[in-house]
Amino acid sequence: MRLSQSDIDAIKTVVTDVCGEGAVVRLFGSRLDDAAKGGDIDLMVELDETVEHPARLSAWLSVKIMRVTRGRKVDVILSAPNLEALPIHRIAREQGVILSHEE
Repeated sequence: MRLSQSDIDAIKTVVTDVCGEGAVVRLFGSRLDDAAKGGDIDLMVELDETVEHPARLSAWLSVKIMRVTRGRKVDVILSAPNLEALPIHRIAREQGVILSHEE
């Protein structure tokens, strides 16, 4: 995984501050490939509650995370009970890694 623990901690903090303690964050895509270079940060944020304005929340999370990761491009998809499950959600669940604070 090509994210530092400080980036992981910063991402988790932003998501917890915005979405609450129950939010799960998965990293998927090119950042999982240690041999690759560059690439954006692809995240899926899983929520237990419905989301009223998913596009707004996704954009807000992307901007806040971009700021704490020194300007890296960040794509955020949301998974919530009221949102349609798309093939990208399945890929993120199957191939993604849940981000956690270092113990």
